Amino acid sequence: MATFQYIAKDSSGQERRGTVEAGDRSGAIAAIRAQGLMPTALGEIKGGGGAAAKKPTPAKKAAPAKAPKKGNIDIKIKLPKFLRGRVKAKDLTSFTRQLATLVNAGLPLMRCIEVLKKQKMAPAMADCLDGISENIAGGGTFSDALTAYPKIFDNLYVNMVKAGEAGGVLEVVLNRLAEFAEKAQKIKNKVKGAMIYPSVVLFAAIGITAFLLITVIPKFQQVFNDILGGASLPAITEFVMGISEFVQHNGLQIFAGVAALVVIYKVFGKTPFGAYQLDKLRINIPVIGTLVRRTAISQFTRTLGTLLSSGVPILQALVIVRDTTGNRVVRKAIQTVHDAVKEGESMTDPLASSGVFPPMVVSMVQVGEETGALPDMLTRIANTYDDEVDNAVAGMTAAIEPALIIFLAVVVGTIVIAMFLPMIKIISQVSGAAG
Repeated sequence: MATFQYIAKDSSGQERRGTVEAGDRSGAIAAIRAQGLMPTALGEIKGGGGAAAKKPTPAKKAAPAKAPKKGNIDIKIKLPKFLRGRVKAKDLTSFTRQLATLVNAGLPLMRCIEVLKKQKMAPAMADCLDGISENIAGGGTFSDALTAYPKIFDNLYVNMVKAGEAGGVLEVVLNRLAEFAEKAQKIKNKVKGAMIYPSVVLFAAIGITAFLLITVIPKFQQVFNDILGGASLPAITEFVMGISEFVQHNGLQIFAGVAALVVIYKVFGKTPFGAYQLDKLRINIPVIGTLVRRTAISQFTRTLGTLLSSGVPILQALVIVRDTTGNRVVRKAIQTVHDAVKEGESMTDPLASSGVFPPMVVSMVQVGEETGALPDMLTRIANTYDDEVDNAVAGMTAAIEPALIIFLAVVVGTIVIAMFLPMIKIISQVSGAAG
């Protein structure tokens, strides 16, 4: 028996240190895991340990191997690098799809991980696979290994893998995860793409207006004063020049005011009441609210349907869906559904009373519960609302684009007319003098 010194993390993330006796490194890791701990550094205490033994430290990547001195600890396990950045959604989806293919081909899980480690990938993902290999080699399960990397694998991913392992259908679950991620990313990209053009037009309108007010109008004002000698100007011209003077002399105050509004918005949004009210506004605001609501319903139904079809218990699935939902209004509605199901009630009544889910969704969920085909029904709802999201994106784009163009035309047109009217008066005076 050898003595191993370890550094590990418990279920709450706290660091624990200690020693354990085992026949080899795998046995030591298994003994540590049996205590409910996740080892992050491990080394054998040679030469009797004692005060001369050094504390275990994570191995450095690409460091040349050195023969351990007597009394030192030979480190083999790397500390998970939680702070090396997140893995992109498309990289995680690609990893999941490739892993599902390899598992479906009949390769052992460890062999699949080793094959994927040879692929070119982000440093964070490479470190993650190293840690997963260590954990699995030490007798841990794949789902347990994933829990050490919460920034890469969320609760949805981990729980679905756990359900797949329990049911012996890991490759099916991995394929579902890949499809889920692909569809979620597709919706996200559509929403982002729909906002690009309106954002560009809005910034162009602000930039052009600021340029005219600060640079062009003051020159016209000087010309009018020199030629008209302080004569009265049309009301619209006076109005535009007044705005121009205000912007020129109070630019710093305007900037400070905008910055203050942004700070107030951020601070208000971090409070529970403020965050809930802002989410409520987002889901009810005209045009954009329709898109937000349909996206939230699509995400809720697809996530819940995917979890249930993978064998996750409904109460646990509702908790996962609740925690992965960004909108707090929808989150509150899901919590109400969870509480009702926990008491043995149906999902239908709390869904209907929430005010978030339309009657069509409530009716389809009710049919799914009564027929025992709730996962399939939820997936059908998600597919329907994916199409609704496409229509909402198209409708929002169709409504916002002409509105912004009209806004830009009104602003610029008002400035042009305001500057043109005094020019008519100047031309009339010049023509009269010439006559």
